[in-house]
Amino acid sequence: MPLGERAGDKTESRYCGVETEFSDDMPRLLTLHLVSGGFDFVVAPLMDPAYRPSLVQKDSLGSAVPPFAGSDLVLSPSQWSTRVVGKISTWIDLDSEDETLRMDSETTLRQEIAWASHLSLQACLLPAPKRTSCANYARCVNQILQNLNHMQLFLRIPLFMSDDDSMGANSDTLIDSWETWNSFRLLCEHHSQLSIALDIVSTLPSANSLGRWFGEPVRAAILNTDCFLTNARGYPCLSKRHQMLITRFLNHSIQIIISGKSVHPRASVDPDASHAAVERHPLRPYLDYVAYLYQRMDPIPEQERFELGYRDFLQAPLQPLMDNLEAQTYETFEKDTVKYSQYQRAICKALLDRVPDEKVSEITTVLMVVGAGRGPLVRASIEAAEETGRKLKVYAVEKNPNAVVTLNVVFSPLSFMSLIRLEGWEDTVTIVSSDMRFWNAPEQADILVSELLGSFGDNELSPECLDGAQRFLKQDGISIPSSYTSFLQPVTASKLYNDVKAHKDIAHFETAYVVKLHNVARLAPSQPVFTFTHPKPSDMESNHRYKKLQFVIPNDTGSATVHGFAGYFDATLYNDVHLGIEPSTATPNMFSWFAIFFPLRDPVHVQPGATLEVHFWRCCGSTKVWYEWCVTSPSPSPIHNSSGRSYWVGL
Repeated sequence: MPLGERAGDKTESRYCGVETEFSDDMPRLLTLHLVSGGFDFVVAPLMDPAYRPSLVQKDSLGSAVPPFAGSDLVLSPSQWSTRVVGKISTWIDLDSEDETLRMDSETTLRQEIAWASHLSLQACLLPAPKRTSCANYARCVNQILQNLNHMQLFLRIPLFMSDDDSMGANSDTLIDSWETWNSFRLLCEHHSQLSIALDIVSTLPSANSLGRWFGEPVRAAILNTDCFLTNARGYPCLSKRHQMLITRFLNHSIQIIISGKSVHPRASVDPDASHAAVERHPLRPYLDYVAYLYQRMDPIPEQERFELGYRDFLQAPLQPLMDNLEAQTYETFEKDTVKYSQYQRAICKALLDRVPDEKVSEITTVLMVVGAGRGPLVRASIEAAEETGRKLKVYAVEKNPNAVVTLNVVFSPLSFMSLIRLEGWEDTVTIVSSDMRFWNAPEQADILVSELLGSFGDNELSPECLDGAQRFLKQDGISIPSSYTSFLQPVTASKLYNDVKAHKDIAHFETAYVVKLHNVARLAPSQPVFTFTHPKPSDMESNHRYKKLQFVIPNDTGSATVHGFAGYFDATLYNDVHLGIEPSTATPNMFSWFAIFFPLRDPVHVQPGATLEVHFWRCCGSTKVWYEWCVTSPSPSPIHNSSGRSYWVGL
């Protein structure tokens, strides 16, 4: 049964498995561990570990039946697919110098994978590479992957730095297990069906080193009983660092698998037994502890539940000038009360600064909402005027004729009586159906309000739109927002990379995507890229931008792969009122923007302490705006999206 109930959590991490020994009686194995033990699935060997193809006597036809754990009939198809993860024989060594062992290993690997595929298993656990050089192992796995159906292959990787056994017992050289994984997946061409099962041991590496794994395709964490400490009552428990790691795994849909023998015999006695001691499944106390950690996790917030379906899902950014937004898009954005609360705060402060208390009855502030949509900023402006007691005249300028229909319904004196007619606002709101860049305003504005920001700040053409609107802002007028800055951060994002790679063309690698980042590793703090200020200081200032950035990978991270860059923005609305999604300063509980992701055609391998040098350009043409980007260190990449050949925003 699942570890517990947690509102909104429908992920596979609710289910906990157990690693077992070989048994030729699979029904009994499932009864023991699933019924008696309470686990949800077993990771079980599919073949007798004593089997070696070279030792088998073949029949007269030159064939032999491998000693699998029972026929496919001993369990139902649904039991095989949902209750069993195949465990490939651990003795196999496809890079051994012993030719017989190498050939036996290759034959057995292929036989077991073929059998697992026949059983429709969802996954098989591959043994960890036995040496740093694992080219033949990877070659065979890659060949298998080319013809594999839906099944996932989990490569077992230990989560620690280990001695390289191929260099001799006395070697003091430490091998980062991430390097082993990286070498293996590169040889397998980043195949999307090759994932990781991390072996968790009692000693954990640094937080930065752990963090990089969350951008990799980790599907399971194998938690050995040796990792557990003993509490005062004799029951298993985990260190604070292990607890945090397991909780983070569960939050990232990574399943826990208990492995090893019980080292807490006292905990195996049922404490609820009324008389004679009753023996429980020896690993049940460990399962109970993982369930305790799961149940102790904070409930998924409402906003997170809303965003679950968007996690690591690539979306094309909006084309705000070329396309008219649909009603559903407007409705989603309008539900972001935090954003409009921040806008209202900014407008309040601007009105108070613009109109002193002694002139409240004399001065009417002209405020223009450019890109009014269906009116949330108009509403926020009117409420700000009421809150401050200032008189206001509003122009709502919107180019989308469909949104203008809604504006006319919402802000006509007859239908919006509660706020307009009854409060004396009949002549306050003037609706203008026009592109702000080409509208001839009847008067100049004191305050210009817009919500044209994209995930990267300027990527939805806020600079170009506001340049066109700036001509009807007074010389001393206020723009809300007054400025915004884009930020970049190198990330490991294996899933996103594979999703882009699946399109099998360069164009998708030269496109920026809006995405709710989840299974990513942020490898260095974000850095500012482009800043735009409004009103623009000079009409001669170009919106073309260029920036070179240097990110230093922390020494304790270990090596890592950069699959691309996460982009964010931070905007100053007015004075000290800001909003944004840059992680260190992000506005809490705001969901109007996800991050933007700029992929790299070829992932970049970075060493600990290395400097990653990145170049970004914002290019402007007569009909479009686009970005170009490249890496120049530690190794050069192609310049992506040259001349906007794959991705641009139309003017």
